[in-house]
Amino acid sequence: MCINPKGVDRAMHGPADPAAVTKTWFASHGLTAVAGGRGTAALACWRGAPENTLGQILTSRPYPLISCTMPFTRDNWPIAAAMLQFSATTRKGQSVQDQDAEEWAATLEEVTDAGFTHFDPTDSWLRVADLSETRREEFVKATKQAGLSIPAISTARRSVIDAKHGTENLAYSHRVLDAAAHVGASVVSFGFFEALAPGQQKALWFWTAPGPKNPDDPTVWQLAVTRMQELAVHAEAVGVDIALEMYEDTYLGTADSAVAFVTDVNHPRVGLNPDLGNLQRLLRPVERWEVMAEKTLPLAKYWHVKNYYRSEDASTGAIVTAPAPLEFGVINYRRAIRMAIEAGFAGPFCVEHYGGDGLSVSATNREYLKRILPKNLHGNKH
Repeated sequence: MCINPKGVDRAMHGPADPAAVTKTWFASHGLTAVAGGRGTAALACWRGAPENTLGQILTSRPYPLISCTMPFTRDNWPIAAAMLQFSATTRKGQSVQDQDAEEWAATLEEVTDAGFTHFDPTDSWLRVADLSETRREEFVKATKQAGLSIPAISTARRSVIDAKHGTENLAYSHRVLDAAAHVGASVVSFGFFEALAPGQQKALWFWTAPGPKNPDDPTVWQLAVTRMQELAVHAEAVGVDIALEMYEDTYLGTADSAVAFVTDVNHPRVGLNPDLGNLQRLLRPVERWEVMAEKTLPLAKYWHVKNYYRSEDASTGAIVTAPAPLEFGVINYRRAIRMAIEAGFAGPFCVEHYGGDGLSVSATNREYLKRILPKNLHGNKH
């Protein structure tokens, strides 16, 4: 069971200081503290409660209970394959949206052949939210037959503040929340990044060319906050969390701005997708990953993990980056994940990689995560 510590859910009117709940109260209910954290996304979770005490906890708890996932171990932590390496259009020009279930199954078989049991049907591959009810059931059936589950759904380049398509994207985002609940996903990743600029489309690595920027306009910032608050109410109603993806030149483009935005939204269902790789790959000065992580990981609800080689020449200012397997790049994920778990993170991971056989590199990344995640619920490695 879980209770909300300080700052998690102001709307639930919980006590101001979770320290007031004493160890004696825990012990009297057969509970053992196994994970905690700090910041608005942290949850204090307990295990070991006998079944016959659940009613007592629900009626006598000094703190409001909220839903959360018990801490995972390396054996069962959801690590999803991204679908970035699969195009929305087949080599024959057919839209994946229009494929039949057997054709979807063929793609999903590649994912399972790479050793995955979870995947994120990123909407750059397939818009699950825009499938009819019958077609969505076909997709869910194909997913189950492949032995896959969907812990999260990510959206890409469908910003709710896009100057041309913002209203349309907002309606789509509502459909994504409903679709996520339907397929059993616990979290949806939204962002404010927009369609690639022509120069980005021509570049080998799109992040090396200038792209769209969120306007430095308080009115648009407030519009983004208001629309995320609207989506948060919907997310609460269907039991899904929202993770906002950090991405350059958006309101989530620095650690400080991302934290400020989530603070302004001020809803317990809304946190971050602290995709540090999106920022560490930039050919410009950026904060060290450790600084970003310290600020953002306490707010994490879902985590796209990828890594990059990054070289900075202090004498000339030249910066060079390139995609790297998770364990080889500039971000030390062994340390970052330890920081996240200490801050209360218990959400899914999504392993990503650009270039080459992205699915196979992602599978390698998955195995790396399994080696460094906790072996047991107490977070010990041994």
